[in-house]
Amino acid sequence: MSDSLERLYAAVVAAKSADPATSRTAKLLRAGRGKMAKKLAEEAVEVVIDAMTGQNEAVVKESADLLYNLTVLWVAAGIQPKDVWAEMNRREHLLGIAEKLPKNPAFARRKVVALASARAQKRR
Repeated sequence: MSDSLERLYAAVVAAKSADPATSRTAKLLRAGRGKMAKKLAEEAVEVVIDAMTGQNEAVVKESADLLYNLTVLWVAAGIQPKDVWAEMNRREHLLGIAEKLPKNPAFARRKVVALASARAQKRR
């Protein structure tokens, strides 16, 4: 999957120099981060609505749109996919692959300590 996103990222970077009259991506990149963020939010809402109504095919299609718009925003912000993968790896090592970092820093520290303790016990 990351290969697909890497190819998409490269295509978006290449579109930065394209003519906005013929390239939707170039037009979006020139519209500014506000417009890009709005498009990203619109696609996220569409994914949520389709998921809530059980329209799986639409979820797939809107998810592709969501990833496209996220990638455009990354390019505009100078964020590379490898930066996101590094953060995902960091979180996996702290909390496990399916976990999102808690908003409460005290809770996060307790969980990391508990995980480290559990890993240490497994090694014994």
